[in-house]
Amino acid sequence: MLNFLSSMPGAVAQGIIWGIMAMGVYITFRILDVADLTVDGSMATGGATMVVCMTAGMNAGTAMLIAFAAGCLAGLLTGIFHTKFGIPAILSGILTQLILYSVNLRIMSQKANLPLSVEKYDLLLSLRDLRGAIIVGVIFVAVIIAVMYWFFGTELGHSLRATGCNQNMARANGINTDTNKIIGLVLSNGIVAISGALLAQYQGFADVNMGRGAIVIGLAAVIIGEVLLSRIFKNFALKLLAAVIGGIIYYIVITLVLKAGMNANDLKMFSALVVAVFLGIPFWKRKISEKRTAKEAASNA
Repeated sequence: MLNFLSSMPGAVAQGIIWGIMAMGVYITFRILDVADLTVDGSMATGGATMVVCMTAGMNAGTAMLIAFAAGCLAGLLTGIFHTKFGIPAILSGILTQLILYSVNLRIMSQKANLPLSVEKYDLLLSLRDLRGAIIVGVIFVAVIIAVMYWFFGTELGHSLRATGCNQNMARANGINTDTNKIIGLVLSNGIVAISGALLAQYQGFADVNMGRGAIVIGLAAVIIGEVLLSRIFKNFALKLLAAVIGGIIYYIVITLVLKAGMNANDLKMFSALVVAVFLGIPFWKRKISEKRTAKEAASNA
């Protein structure tokens, strides 16, 4: 138990960083109702861009902005595949993800891994300072939520929501749904790239495979946050916060099962099962409610 408690700050720090990625997933998954698998590649793009920019002499702030822009370009490519080529969203994300694997290798000069030492560079956060990493992560979460809350309160933001709710109705009201999908994918993957840039600094390196399975973790964070907090977190900003809290809970659970002796090679399987269970909870609740209603109707009859 003491060993588990001592590892809690690390789990919280990682949960916050991956929670930022989950906010990007929330935009496509919940707002646009689009299944976007680009995030497995764009997260690594953000990390690779961050490391290369900092090793080239840029400061962390400038490198973060460039990493964000790189993620936006990844989302733009997926959006073009989906809207201009008529390719289904899930396949568009897979195509971009495959392209990004080669792009990320080129960004890192054909190296699969690039180090970023906190001793050589002025990083925003590091694994060596967990308290500082948590504080920086919380600041980024607060800023991103504030910006997203403002953006989705604008006319353009409302049109993005309308596109996700009902495309036919949105088009009938003169909304360009294709453009909105592209904007949503650009914004989503930009946020995911920020998460990747923070993760690269936190762990001290960028890896071409660092985003593999990111969509599963992002979905897990979103679903966990919704299942546990949807009744009290009604506001849009709080829903984004719920995704971050879901990421923290996810990593606390991961830390717990690892400390309990689970084989690390089984983590992917465990993550998929967690997502499946939490995705199934709303379905089970609805089925139970329908059975209860049917019984009440039968008894009243």
